[in-house]
Amino acid sequence: MTRAEFNNWVDSIPHQPGCYKYYDANKELLYVGKAKDLRKRVTSYFAKTLDNYKTRKLVSLIHSIDFTVTDSEHDAFLLENSLIKHFQPKFNISLKDDKTYPYIVIKKEPFPRVFFTRRVIRDGSEYLGPFTGLLRVKELLELVRHNIPLRTCSLNLSRENILKDKFKVCLEYHIGNCKGPCAGFQSAEEYNEQIQQVRHILKGNIGEVIGRLKDEMMEYATKMEFEKAQLLKLKIDDLQKYQVKSTIVNPRMDNADIACILSDENYFYVNYMMVSKGSVVHTKTLQIEKKTEEEESDVLALALDELRNAFGSNAEEVVVPIPVLVTDPKIKVTIPKLGDKKQLLDLAFKNATIFLNEVKRKESLLLTKATQEDLLNTLAEMQDALQLTELPTHIECFDNSNFQGSYPVAAMVCFKNGQPSKKDYRHFHIKTVEGPNDFASMSEIVYRRYKRLSEENQPLPQLVIIDGGKGQLGAALKSLEKLGLLGKMTVVGLAKQEESIFFPGDSEPLQLPYDNPAHLMIRRIRDEVHRFGITFHRQVRSKSTIKNDLEAIPGIGEKTSIELLKTFRSVKNIKTLTERELTRVAGASKARIIWNYFHGEEEKQNED
Repeated sequence: MTRAEFNNWVDSIPHQPGCYKYYDANKELLYVGKAKDLRKRVTSYFAKTLDNYKTRKLVSLIHSIDFTVTDSEHDAFLLENSLIKHFQPKFNISLKDDKTYPYIVIKKEPFPRVFFTRRVIRDGSEYLGPFTGLLRVKELLELVRHNIPLRTCSLNLSRENILKDKFKVCLEYHIGNCKGPCAGFQSAEEYNEQIQQVRHILKGNIGEVIGRLKDEMMEYATKMEFEKAQLLKLKIDDLQKYQVKSTIVNPRMDNADIACILSDENYFYVNYMMVSKGSVVHTKTLQIEKKTEEEESDVLALALDELRNAFGSNAEEVVVPIPVLVTDPKIKVTIPKLGDKKQLLDLAFKNATIFLNEVKRKESLLLTKATQEDLLNTLAEMQDALQLTELPTHIECFDNSNFQGSYPVAAMVCFKNGQPSKKDYRHFHIKTVEGPNDFASMSEIVYRRYKRLSEENQPLPQLVIIDGGKGQLGAALKSLEKLGLLGKMTVVGLAKQEESIFFPGDSEPLQLPYDNPAHLMIRRIRDEVHRFGITFHRQVRSKSTIKNDLEAIPGIGEKTSIELLKTFRSVKNIKTLTERELTRVAGASKARIIWNYFHGEEEKQNED
């Protein structure tokens, strides 16, 4: 996604807290981030020059952006953590250096140790993370240490060493922080069960650990061993306190799917959130076109079934605002009035409302973002309307510009599969034409473009649009005739005022309906070539103005001119400076040249 493409899309991002997700062209999740203000944070990636190579690499791969709004910055932080742990996006790991992201490692060794590290070594050990901060890692390790007795020593606890009775238990064993595997007091099987509990905690599956501890607590209580049962109860309380702090919703809620529906005169909007183990792991909003007099409950039921299948949900509860029918009788339908489920439903409505408002905004600006299927349908309509022999998946459009005959330039834009292909855009300086001659300029640039493509054996477009009437179209056709390319692609002219489409040899132009998708696509391409060409023309004109005023001075080049203008803002200001003031920027010899150029005549008159 280029900076220009992002600028066309940025208004859809709200100034609200939430999480953003970057995807590449293959829909692979690249990066998950959080923000207090989503628009400001995402814009920062595209609005400034990035010094970090990996960040530049990330931005170069971004093809699409998705976001989920939350109620607070804290919820955004929690949602980001759950998404990173669930999807493990590659740039959330490799984008940050070792000093930024800490990990917790389960070491590959007999009776594995569990500890904090910043170095990922490919030795077969299990690395959990990355985590968003050192405090979170320390909190997790403290939680593990208080509730699961593991060894902290670095002894080689091989089976042979233990059987040889090489080690004796240390203080950690005597104070209850370790069960003494070094001395054979704990089996590898029992220790590995504890390691599995550590995995559950570190991956957020704390409920399974709590369930196991509750079973052990009840066993001790049954045996009247109340002190041991009390110790386990304290551990359970500790885990439950942590669990409440570390999830975005109440973890006691089973896996569930949250869905809501909004509608306007033409569409339904369904927002879906998948909650797994107390964390939101998927969000999606569908826009569904109204066909007949469908009931909202029926549409919501169909959409919910489709989304559950798409995300592979096996949750046995759906949380919705209205009664819906479900295909599986085991699924519980909940319509909450209060509590955590109601808060989640409100969050779903919040995201659906933002999506609906953005659709309205885009429609008002004729900027509705089309899907690939929509674009292909539009191209098919264009093929039919223009009577093309092929689907126009490759379109090129030309326009030229000049200012009262000066600074003649031209531009060409390329669209592939209905989308701008900016790497194929081209600028042209007019080389063979003097004065304001649009026909000759068009002839030159068309000839240069397709001579180059022919020499390089590059594919030709199916459709070429010449921005102009019959005169420009005729000039372009003469160039194609010289190259022997007539008939190998369709060439049309687009009149500037009436937006009529001229075909070679036809006396009357084709006038498509104003709201026809093919016409809208042609207008979009025409507007893009105007934008691209005008921007280039302004740059050329600006550079030429500088050259006429300063670089026209013998001995003064572009570099000196730019430095002077940066410092003194305008040529008018430069003319008022003394030679000494000019010396600070241009140096003594060049300052003398510049001052003499502007004031030499005055000095001669004064001498006379």
